[in-house]
Amino acid sequence: MDKILVTGGAGFIGSHLVKSLCEAGHHVVVADILLRGNKLNKDILNNVEMHQVDVRDQDSIVKISKGCSAIYHFAAVLGVDVVADSPVVTMETEVLGMKNICEASIINGINKIIYASTSGIYGYTAINQSLSENIVVDPRTSYAIAKRYNEIYLSAMHEEKGLNSISLRFFNIYGPGQDTRMVIPRFIEQAQKNQPITIFGNGNQTRDFTYIDDTIKACNLLSNKVHGSEIYNIANEIEFSITTLAQEIKNITNSSSEIIYVEAPKKRYDYEVERRMGNSTKLFDAIGYKPITGLREGLLKTLQG
Repeated sequence: MDKILVTGGAGFIGSHLVKSLCEAGHHVVVADILLRGNKLNKDILNNVEMHQVDVRDQDSIVKISKGCSAIYHFAAVLGVDVVADSPVVTMETEVLGMKNICEASIINGINKIIYASTSGIYGYTAINQSLSENIVVDPRTSYAIAKRYNEIYLSAMHEEKGLNSISLRFFNIYGPGQDTRMVIPRFIEQAQKNQPITIFGNGNQTRDFTYIDDTIKACNLLSNKVHGSEIYNIANEIEFSITTLAQEIKNITNSSSEIIYVEAPKKRYDYEVERRMGNSTKLFDAIGYKPITGLREGLLKTLQG
């Protein structure tokens, strides 16, 4: 089978991806700086080639990607508060990391890059309709701007160097192993401790929550469609308000937590979009599959681990 490099492979999404690639029989090389620990279990670790590497280190990326047929570039700085507090590191990790991935691909003859982008690129665009890939985007944060830059960079690399890639715009992925930088595990932790579930704003803002297993399945199916430079949404196409999310988590955890509403810190302003729902038509047309797991089912699976 193929030798595949996964950057950020010890993180939440990356670890689920690495597990699926190992199960499919691939030789998986993992690159991760390990600032947030390692989410790969021992059985998986025994079957991967692990490197504690920063994607900003070009020499290391070139070295460990030799012999690979594809690169899943999922390394990133994550979490609204973390990103807001560290915009320079966030952008350097994205921009320098992508440059190094592309350079390594050219040097080592790799012609397949699968990049983890974000639905945050859409910003405040078209909040009255579902978001499709052909909508003009409106990135406003350091994270979203850097992600959009990388999408354009990959397109330019295809035009000038013939490098093939796809960029995946993820919509609020959740599932087992995610940490409390993200809203669902934060709410679950508060609910299980019967602490107040804290919502920033009025709770009417909506998001499109996509279960991790659906996301990984879509990623794997798309890996056979890497031609040119394409962008795909990976979205569940159903929106839920943050209040509804909190109430559902209270119900399934039998929690006595009170739901309280607090003013969002100023640094979170650009992240507090009122509505976001994705359109996965392009994804379905390409692979005949789109995310299918409902929110309650996904939350129960998350609790079960």
